[in-house]
Amino acid sequence: MIHDPMKPIWIVDDDKSIRWVLEKALTRENIPCKLFASAREALQALEEEAPQVLVSDIRMPGASGLELLQAIKEKHPGLPVIIMTAYSDLESAVAAFQGGAFEYLPKPFDVENAIELIRRAIEESMRETAAEETAEESPEILGAAPSMQEVFRAIGRLSQSHATVLINGESGSGKELVARALHRHSPRAAKAFIAINTAAIPKDLLESELFGHERGAFTGAQTMRRGRFEQAEAGTLFLDEIGDMPAELQTRLLRVLSDGQFYRVGGHQPVKANVRVIAATHQDLEKRVRDGLFREDLFHRLNVIRLRLPSLRERREDIPLLAKHFMATSARELGVEPKRISETALKYLAALDWPGNVRQLENTCHWLTVMAPAQNIEVADLPSDLRAAKSADGSGGTGGGAVDADWVKSLEQEVTRRLATGETAIGDDLTRQFETALIKNALKHTGGRRIEAAQLLGMGRNTITRKIADLKIEGDEKG
Repeated sequence: MIHDPMKPIWIVDDDKSIRWVLEKALTRENIPCKLFASAREALQALEEEAPQVLVSDIRMPGASGLELLQAIKEKHPGLPVIIMTAYSDLESAVAAFQGGAFEYLPKPFDVENAIELIRRAIEESMRETAAEETAEESPEILGAAPSMQEVFRAIGRLSQSHATVLINGESGSGKELVARALHRHSPRAAKAFIAINTAAIPKDLLESELFGHERGAFTGAQTMRRGRFEQAEAGTLFLDEIGDMPAELQTRLLRVLSDGQFYRVGGHQPVKANVRVIAATHQDLEKRVRDGLFREDLFHRLNVIRLRLPSLRERREDIPLLAKHFMATSARELGVEPKRISETALKYLAALDWPGNVRQLENTCHWLTVMAPAQNIEVADLPSDLRAAKSADGSGGTGGGAVDADWVKSLEQEVTRRLATGETAIGDDLTRQFETALIKNALKHTGGRRIEAAQLLGMGRNTITRKIADLKIEGDEKG
C-alpha cells in the first residue's frame, strides 16, 4: 500500500538502460522517481532534499554506491537504501549490509521483483517516519520518583556543558535515553548523536567501527570508511557498556580523549575529533580498575561527571506511570485499541523486582497488548512467569510468557528416535530446523524487518543476513 503524499524514489546508475527500465516500471505503478547518472549528482541533490527510497548501483565512475550509502546514512539513518550489484560481487553485497543497506538487488534483475522490493522499502520508510513522529510526541524520560528527579536536575545542570559524562546503571534501566536527553539539551543538539554498544561488536571489528578505516587497510576494505567518531563530529558519541572495551581499544580511546585526534585503521594522517563522549556501564568500573581490567587513566578521563541511574525496583512508584505509557505506545505502534491494566494488576507489577528494569517492563506491556485476551487486564492475564514471581526472589523473566516445557520433551523424544535408527549429524539437522523456525517467525512478527528481527533474537544484523542465505528462507520476508 503506497502512502500519499510521497517523495520520489531516486535511481542512481551510470547505465542509462537500467535507469530507463526502472523509470518506466515505477511510472506504470504511479510511483514518482528521479534519475541520476552518478553518485556525485545524487549527493548534490541530497543537500536540498531527500528521497523516499534510494536505489543505487554499487560500481560507478567517481564515487561508488557504498560511498553514497554512507553519506545517506549519516544524514538520514532511517532512509532505506537498495544497492544494485552483480551476482559475482559478494564482498560488495556484504559491505552494503554492513553499511546499513535495506536490501541488495542482484543484476540482472527481474523488473517485477525490483518493484516489489522498492514497495517493501517504501513501506519501511513510512514505518520509520511514523516511528520518528511517535518518538517526537513522547516524553523523553518518564519518572516522578525522587531518584529520577535527581537525574532530571543533573541533565538540566549539564545543559550548557560539553563535559564528558559517565552513566552507571543496570542493564535495561534507560542509560541511552539519559544520554540522548543530555545531547538534546546540550549546545551540540543540532549535530549528530551516535550510539555504539562496545560489548555487542566483535573485538576485531570494534577499532574500525570506532575510528574508521582507509581503503585497503584489511581484506574487504574496498573503500575508505568513516568511523563513529567522525560521524559524531561536533555532536555526541555514546559508548555503551564501556566496561567491556578491550584493553588495546581503551588505549586508543584514551589517546583520542587526551589529544583530540585519532588515526583511521591503516591511516597515516591524524583526524581531529571534536566530539563529546558520554559513556555508560552496568559494571563497577572502580573494581575493574583494581582488577587490572580497565585503565585507571581512562577511568579518570571518563569520570568527569558521574550520573547514577536508579534500577526500576528503586523507583517502584514510577511503575504504574511507565506501564500505562508503554501500553499506550504499544497500542499505537500496532494500530489497536489500548488495553487498560487494573489497579490490582498495577499494584502487583509495582511489587515485582524487575531484574530487566524498564526494558523488561516495556517488553511485558508489548506482550500484554498482543496476547492478553481482554481489554481490561487483571493479574490472571499477566505472563505466567510474572505471576509466579515474588518481589524478593528476583525472578520475572522478560515478559515473554512462560516457556512450555512440552517442546523440550518432544525434542528429547525426536533425538532418542534418531539415535535409535543410527542416524548421524543429528545436531546439524535439528539446529537448522530450530534456527529456521526462529528466524521465519521473527521475520513474520516484524513484517520482514531484518534488523528488528535480529534484535529480538539477540543476533547481529550480519549474522541474521548470513543465516537467511544459508537456510534459504528469503521468501519468508514479505510484508
